[in-house]
Amino acid sequence: MDAWIWAVRLVKTRSAGAAACRAGHVRVNGERAKPAQPVRVGDEVALRHGGRDRLVKVSAVLRKRVGAPVAVTAYVDNSPPPPPREAVAPAGVRDRGAGRPTKRDRREMERLRGLDG
Repeated sequence: MDAWIWAVRLVKTRSAGAAACRAGHVRVNGERAKPAQPVRVGDEVALRHGGRDRLVKVSAVLRKRVGAPVAVTAYVDNSPPPPPREAVAPAGVRDRGAGRPTKRDRREMERLRGLDG
């Protein structure tokens, strides 16, 4: 499993794929997947990586990492579209050249980010 999601470029490294499997972020046909689980054509793979949910259907089994144009042909992407960039408002962005934030500014930024305790 970890080798396949790495080979089709859903994760950047194979160790990141294995960590996602161990953490329970990878599901095959609704069941949690282990890193060594084999992948078959027709399997539904759900992956949560980088704050985004990916839902793909396996159309080819790859053993080695291939180029991006070939990797795209190994699965059918049924993922929901990512949220528009306007919808994700940056919290606590300061103007360039405004200097170091004061204690009050820092507390305001933490409040906006939801980090206040």
